[in-house]
Amino acid sequence: MKTPFARRLGRTLAVLALIGASIPLSSAAAATPALQSIVPVPVSVTPAAGVSFPLAATTKIVTEAGSAPAKQVGDYLAGVLRPSTGFALPVSDAPASVPSDSIALLLSGAPATVGTQGYQLVSTASSVTVRAQTADGLFAGVQTLRQLLPGRVESPAVQPGPWSVPGATIVDYPRFGYRGAMLDVARHFHPVSTVKRYLDELAQYKINNLHLHLADDQGWRIQIDSWPRLTTYGGSTQVGGGAGGYYTKAQYTDIVNYAASRHITIIPEIDMPGHVNAALASYAELNCNGVAPALRTDTAVGYSSLCISKGITYTFIADVLRELAALTPGPYIHIGGDEASSTSAADYVTFVNKVLPLVAATGKSVVGWHDIAKASLPASASPQFWGTSTSDAGVSTAVSRGSKVILSPANKAYLDMKYNSSTPIGLSWAGYIEVQDAYNWNPGAYLSGVGESAVRGVESPLWTETVATPADVDYLAFPRLAAHAELGWSPWSTHDWTAFRTRLGAQAPRWVAQSINFYRSSQVSWDTGGTTNPGTCTDSAWSASQVYTGGNVVSHNGHKWTAKWWTQGEEPGTTGEWGVWTDNGAC
Repeated sequence: MKTPFARRLGRTLAVLALIGASIPLSSAAAATPALQSIVPVPVSVTPAAGVSFPLAATTKIVTEAGSAPAKQVGDYLAGVLRPSTGFALPVSDAPASVPSDSIALLLSGAPATVGTQGYQLVSTASSVTVRAQTADGLFAGVQTLRQLLPGRVESPAVQPGPWSVPGATIVDYPRFGYRGAMLDVARHFHPVSTVKRYLDELAQYKINNLHLHLADDQGWRIQIDSWPRLTTYGGSTQVGGGAGGYYTKAQYTDIVNYAASRHITIIPEIDMPGHVNAALASYAELNCNGVAPALRTDTAVGYSSLCISKGITYTFIADVLRELAALTPGPYIHIGGDEASSTSAADYVTFVNKVLPLVAATGKSVVGWHDIAKASLPASASPQFWGTSTSDAGVSTAVSRGSKVILSPANKAYLDMKYNSSTPIGLSWAGYIEVQDAYNWNPGAYLSGVGESAVRGVESPLWTETVATPADVDYLAFPRLAAHAELGWSPWSTHDWTAFRTRLGAQAPRWVAQSINFYRSSQVSWDTGGTTNPGTCTDSAWSASQVYTGGNVVSHNGHKWTAKWWTQGEEPGTTGEWGVWTDNGAC
């Protein structure tokens, strides 16, 4: 077994090897111009040289007259900008022509090419005008507008100006209509506040679906009136023990409504026929032998199964789906279907074929992990590919029958995979996923037999075996979530790692202002401008090339750091519990 020093030395040598390979380490980087910093990158950006719009105390927001959805987007934008600017930013109906000193959000005049989710943004010296065909498009345009302002605009407290939007015309629309993230609230329960925080983080990168994994072996997290012990007993624990928890119907509705205000659709998942120990423990009659197993708090998979031959199994599923569908206005219900190792192949197909019409009876379309494609799926069903290969016969067959695929390859899109062997949380069964790995794959040509037109979109799953806090969510999601967002939104013709890592690095001041606990990958030159300038303490700024020993104090990213032991090249704040630096707090 390696000693701690050997592990540290190995990491240090690895960092020095990266320097030798000309991969830029995180460092104080010059601020990237706003029009070159947008993530996801827009379809087209035409700068207006020498022109900028000053956001000022007198600026107003005007929205499409008589449109409540446009007014809601205007109110959302004002809610983002008021805390940091201190400006009133009143929201009112737009007059016949765009007034000066205004931000206009209009549902007319957008190019036809933007479709139902795209927008046109024109910033001049006197106004910023976002035009779209729908409120979804306006909301997407507002996310781009946020990124045209300095990162400190995301701060919850008043910041110094000036606030300036560069002059430009931007025309933008998504590559795929479905851009998703998944949060597992079953392994570790995450309260409503954490889900809302994640929704806010997703929205700013134009992600429009949040898939909630609501039930698994370790916990059942959604109230079902007809089967109350699912939550009162089955929701009473989580991985590693602890109190667990669940959402009441009112809390789930609150999440759904909050998501809708961020133009995000909630997709609920009840995994079946496997991953069901919490349900089996809650109701003995769901077991083939009529005996309820004990609750489980470990992370084993593949051992549990609903009883395929029992009629009560399908009564149970119909009840759950009916109650869940009544709470969920979106078009999808996810039925899981993965890792059902305790169900025979024949029983599995029988089970899926019985469940498909139960979902259809609720008026929803089926989504399931790609294993469900072993059955004959209707064209409306969406298999979600999670494998580590680049082919799957069942998925190809489903596509030939008209299905569209959601892509979540575990070795590219799983946010719970570690970045490298040194990162403190996450798993590694699908391999390590650094930022470049997360970015460098083409969803439109990834699976054989699944061309661009057969891809519904991209989703980034975050399983929570090791994820217990909002900071843990942030650490594994950012910056890789932004990479996946670009794969889902931006045209493949714009795909370029070198350009992307520059734009990604420019997000750092924004994330710092939002208190997002992101992983500072050494593959990215992080912008340390704005609120995160190093060297603001009285101590000298950290340098990657300098050797530090125990007791050395430096400043970096607005904090003071003390070296615990010998280090060179290991950046303060990037390696969690294995780091060689102690964070002494803000300067």
